[in-house]
Amino acid sequence: MLSWLHESHLLLFRNQPALAVHLMREALGVDVPAYREARVMSADLTELQPAEYRADMVVQLVDDASALGIVIEVQLSVDERKRFSWPVYVSILRARLECPVCLLVVTADDAVARWAAKPIEMGGLHQLTPYVLGPSRVPEVTDEFHARTNPELAVLSAMAHGSDDDVERSTRIAMAAQTATVGLDADRSKLYFDLILKSLSEAARHALSSMDARTYEYQSDFARHYVAQGRAAGAADVIARLLTARFGPLGAEVERRIRGAAISELDAMTERVLVAGSLGEVLGVG
Repeated sequence: MLSWLHESHLLLFRNQPALAVHLMREALGVDVPAYREARVMSADLTELQPAEYRADMVVQLVDDASALGIVIEVQLSVDERKRFSWPVYVSILRARLECPVCLLVVTADDAVARWAAKPIEMGGLHQLTPYVLGPSRVPEVTDEFHARTNPELAVLSAMAHGSDDDVERSTRIAMAAQTATVGLDADRSKLYFDLILKSLSEAARHALSSMDARTYEYQSDFARHYVAQGRAAGAADVIARLLTARFGPLGAEVERRIRGAAISELDAMTERVLVAGSLGEVLGVG
């Protein structure tokens, strides 16, 4: 059975196919060709072979013609069988698209990343070397503006670094990713919010729960305007969006309670919203 971690990585690439290009260029230093559009293709790479070959995801970069095909595989553990199936994915997609194709392996463990990065000997002079993105290669997104312009990257950053030993850094990454969820559609926002929280270590969660929103150094104009400066109307709007992202649509009574709260109450809600288990817990009732 596929794990939530496997599926949530794929979700980010599915929601933003160009994320693969950004990571290959910025994190791995790959010279990706210019393209007009990044689109998700069918991951079924079975042709006439008796066995079924299905990659986790296939992204096609399109310019006037196909510019590059990217086979994306999320690999959470060492599996030597993949070193035989991965070259099949690449060769079939190359024949289908009639353009260059590469393999991008994404993993949540640096030891698995080192295994996946070993060249695959094909025989003779042929060799396939995957591009591999382990957690240590995922950019650390701590800037709220950067996070809001690329929410999938911000969430991936929180997933990769949420359990790092540097709790302060993990907390700042989580805060930036949380900011990125504000303003997204309700389903996407709630899902991303949950992924961020689920990826944090206990120490990072505790740091978030004890963080004073009034002393946190927000970087973006958005956050400073609505939170750091303490404008009640703006802070209430942020709290309402965060609560909707976590718990779904708010009732009229909850909306009235938020809009009528003093700035000190809103500060307290901000501190509780990241770790509370229920809506009542955030509001301080029940």
